[in-house]
Amino acid sequence: MAISELANVHSTAVVADGARIAEGVEVGPLCVIGANVVLHKGVVLKSHVVVTGDTEIGEDTVVFPFSVIGEIPQDLKFKGEDTRLVIGKRNRIREHVTMNTGTEGGGGLTKVGDDGLYMAGCHIAHDAIVGDRVVIVNSVAIAGHCVIEDDVIIGGLSGIHQWVRIGKGAIIGALSMVTNDVIPHGLVQGPRGKLDGLNLVGLKRRGVSRADITALRAAFQMMAQGEGAFQERAKRMGEEFDSVYVQEIVDFVLGETDRSYLTPG
Repeated sequence: MAISELANVHSTAVVADGARIAEGVEVGPLCVIGANVVLHKGVVLKSHVVVTGDTEIGEDTVVFPFSVIGEIPQDLKFKGEDTRLVIGKRNRIREHVTMNTGTEGGGGLTKVGDDGLYMAGCHIAHDAIVGDRVVIVNSVAIAGHCVIEDDVIIGGLSGIHQWVRIGKGAIIGALSMVTNDVIPHGLVQGPRGKLDGLNLVGLKRRGVSRADITALRAAFQMMAQGEGAFQERAKRMGEEFDSVYVQEIVDFVLGETDRSYLTPG
């Protein structure tokens, strides 16, 4: 066990031999830390937090009470193989959040980026890859093998189907079930999630130029009403619009996926 002299571990916490706890870490009352856990500088576990498995938590991440981080996947195919969970820096992981390690069939790694907010009761399943500055609202379920790109917001009580990709800057309304890929900067809402426009509010908040927003709107109209298959329309968008944001959509649509796409209604 390697615990820095500058870490603060409560006397009631249970820390297994082999755990590595850096300076400035705070481990609160009745937390349980497994043998293969790495807590980097400034991590705070409030109380009653379980961190287990081959799990690494990045600097200045705060985990709130009753979260379970790094437990085995909820997958009947899992047979105890060595897999990992890596969480980035400066995340806020609220009460009762669960994040699982990966599976051999999914690449063996669940990965969470930096500066995210994971609200109470949400779940990040095995082999999911989550980007930076992501907001996952209360009781959202992210299924296995999903890819959630940077700056995504997923509204409360939503579900994301396994293997789905959600592109950069997209927003998912509350109470939505998303069963297919969502384009970057897309707006999805409805009980059976439908692509209902662009996340214009998010684009403006990030300071995206008026010219780029105008190009995105025109590109969205082409996707909705243009001729040919969805991928063909996306390819023409890349030729017609000189915008890095439009190109992000083109690259996403033309990339590899195990699902189909939500398309404009």
